[in-house]
Amino acid sequence: MTKPSLTLILAAPRGFCAGVDRAIKIVEMAIEKWGAPIYVRHEIVHNKFVVDSLREKGAVFVEELDECPTDRPVIFSAHGVAKAVPAEANRREMIYVDATCPLVSKVHIEAERHHANGLQMVMIGHAGHPETIGTMGQLPEGEVLLVETEADVATLEPRDPERLAFITQTTLSVDDTAGIVAALKARFPAIIGPHKEDICYATTNRQEAVKAIAPKADALLVIGAPNSSNSRRLVEVARSRGCDYAQLVGRADEIDWRALEGVRAVGLTAGASAPEVLVDEVIAAFRDRYDVTVETVETATENVEFKVPRVLREPA
Repeated sequence: MTKPSLTLILAAPRGFCAGVDRAIKIVEMAIEKWGAPIYVRHEIVHNKFVVDSLREKGAVFVEELDECPTDRPVIFSAHGVAKAVPAEANRREMIYVDATCPLVSKVHIEAERHHANGLQMVMIGHAGHPETIGTMGQLPEGEVLLVETEADVATLEPRDPERLAFITQTTLSVDDTAGIVAALKARFPAIIGPHKEDICYATTNRQEAVKAIAPKADALLVIGAPNSSNSRRLVEVARSRGCDYAQLVGRADEIDWRALEGVRAVGLTAGASAPEVLVDEVIAAFRDRYDVTVETVETATENVEFKVPRVLREPA
C-alpha cells in the first residue's frame, strides 16, 4: 500500500537550550561525584522523559527541602528558587548545588539592584510558575507586584508610581510581553526596564523559528511538557501566525493521527527542555505512516554554553 506524501518542516533552533543542558549535566555530575541518591528540588527541567531518565540514574525528585535527608546533596532546579530555600539548606547544613539558569539569575540580580535603589518591582510572569515564585522570592514580600496580562496593569496599586522598575519571566511570548510592557510604560511613564527584555535568547529564537514555519504548515506539533511555559508559548505563537491546528505533544504516542488526515505539510519543533531524541522519535512515527520529505528552516544559529558550578568540576 502506497504511503501518502507529507513534508515535515523542522524548526531550527529547537529543543535544548544552554540552561537546560547545564542543569541536566549538573545532576549527572552530582551523581557521579557523590553517588546515588541525589535529591532534586522540583523537576530539574519541565520534561517527563528527562526527569525519568535522571531518576533511573539515581536522582530523587521532591517538591520541598523537608523531603530531603540532611546527609545527601540537593540540587535546585533550572527555574530558580526563592532566597529562603538556600537559607534553609544552610540552616540544615546541607550540601546543595544551584542549577538555576544563568539567564534567570541575571533577572534575580536585576531585581535586587533595583530594590537596593529603592524601587518597587513589577514582574511580568505566570502566577504559580516555579521561575516566577523564585524570582519574586528574591525580595521581601510586597516588593514585587505580578502582572500576567495587559488588563492586570490597569489594576496595579504600587507604593509610588514614580519609583517602579519591571522584569519578566524568561520563557514568555515575545509578542504578548511587548503589549504588557507598552501598557506599563503608558500608565507609569517613569518605570525603568532592562536594556533588553529578560526573555531569554533561546525562547526568542524558538518563537522566531515557529513564526517562520507556521504559515507553511497545515498543522504544527510542539514537543514539550504541559507544564513547560516556553513550549506552551510556541503553540500560541503558531496559532497566532495562522496555523490553526497547533498542538503540544509529549512524545510520538500522543499524536492524534486522525486529526492529521489529509494534511500535506506538518511543522515540527521542540521546547527548550525537550531532547532531540524525542524529535527523532516523532519523525520516525511519521515515516511509518507517510512518505516523508524533511525540510529544515533555520532562523538563527546558537553556540551558547554555560559552565557548571566549580564544586562539580573539583575532585570529590
